[in-house]
Amino acid sequence: MTTSRPFATAVLLSLAALVYSAWVMEVVLPTALHPARTYVSELAATDQPYTTLFRTADLVAGALAAAAAILLSVPTRTRTRTRPRRGPVARTGAAALLLFGVATAVDSRLPLSCTPTTDPECATRETAGLVPWAHDAHTVSSTIALCAILVAMATLTRTVRHGPALLALELAATAWTLAAIAALETGHDGWGLGIAQRLQVGVIAIWLGVLAVSLLRAPTHDAPLPAHRPLREADVRP
Repeated sequence: MTTSRPFATAVLLSLAALVYSAWVMEVVLPTALHPARTYVSELAATDQPYTTLFRTADLVAGALAAAAAILLSVPTRTRTRTRPRRGPVARTGAAALLLFGVATAVDSRLPLSCTPTTDPECATRETAGLVPWAHDAHTVSSTIALCAILVAMATLTRTVRHGPALLALELAATAWTLAAIAALETGHDGWGLGIAQRLQVGVIAIWLGVLAVSLLRAPTHDAPLPAHRPLREADVRP
């Protein structure tokens, strides 16, 4: 791979990590949603004042991650032939990253219509199945995105510095989020649902950024022949 491709991939991943973290703007924006008790996706609900901002951020983040994944999966052009940049496990990781990007972009086009954690009427209508179909579709696309990024994190562990630690933290945050959702659905307080999910998406953003740095630090193996080296018979033999 030429040096320009890992650099471009790293830039895309860095931008994806930054835009995927747009939810932190809730700290300064008057969203009226409590970060410790609400879903991150509720920031983009269509009845919220900043729905366009957060939906656009998810769309852009997904597109950037997908573009980076495509660059990761493109075969390397060497002096003599085209070959895969990495083995099948890493290519699986690139495919999973691509799926994460696509699912995240799709997710942004399937916003919630209201905020079930703060609006009792919305929660009642959601339980009764009286909300738009986008609620169920949003759950599906979010689940696909989460599963895809977990696969990417697991299969690209060797590429990412501190990859195992970030994967373990992401799995712990996911388990906490699922437990909090179950508690909320059974009438309990929610067990810090908002904190758990924000930790979950925050670790994903950090992992994307660390992957970008790891790509820049990785050595290249297909540098051109040094200009000063004399030609040998093996270099020109058919």
